[in-house]
Amino acid sequence: MGSPRGRRAKMGGVVGCLVLMSVSAAGQDTGRPTGAEGQVIDRVVAVIAGQVLTLSELSFEARVVLVQRGGVRAAEVSLDEETLRGALDLAINQRLLVAGADRLQAFAAERSEVEARVKAFRERFEDEPALLAFLTRHDADLEQLTAVLERGVRAERILDSRIRLRAQVSEAEARRYWEEHKATMGGPYEGVREALKERLMRERYGQLAKEEFARVRADARVRGVAPFAREEGP
Repeated sequence: MGSPRGRRAKMGGVVGCLVLMSVSAAGQDTGRPTGAEGQVIDRVVAVIAGQVLTLSELSFEARVVLVQRGGVRAAEVSLDEETLRGALDLAINQRLLVAGADRLQAFAAERSEVEARVKAFRERFEDEPALLAFLTRHDADLEQLTAVLERGVRAERILDSRIRLRAQVSEAEARRYWEEHKATMGGPYEGVREALKERLMRERYGQLAKEEFARVRADARVRGVAPFAREEGP
């Protein structure tokens, strides 16, 4: 199934999809506060373990993920509240995982892995001026971009260390699934074996990730401030 680093990259994609599954081009763009003198130009979205997250920060992080998942054009769509809520979930989960690792002085990001992530992000753009223009539009710079990408790398490594082994799918499990669904599997077991095991592992990893995020957030101090960031009551 490939190298451990390759598996981490694939599972990282699962995590990203979990939190930004729906990106809508419709709706009012609430992602970039604007204003003149005497007006509010940014807003607090949430307080995460004592750290303030502003709307401009959240908007930028959402657009970074959109570029990673869908390309440059996807980063220019309006950010409706559903998209911002998904981005906020990612921001909270990553920050809590990294904060826990910081307390233990663990899971430092490998420089080469961060550089590779930055390089891949750069390659989404036509050239360096296009990248810099994107950053300027969103009041960010290369240092801020690198910090966002590094946090993502660390969060993925931390999560992977906790659930990757439990997400493994045995031969017996894969074959049993095939036996139960072979009428719709499109071929003999040996022909679909690798793809089936990969799919089942991704599904299990996604479920375990949700459970781990819930566990991490259960004891954390997270307060939503923006209306879309507040949890709905029963």
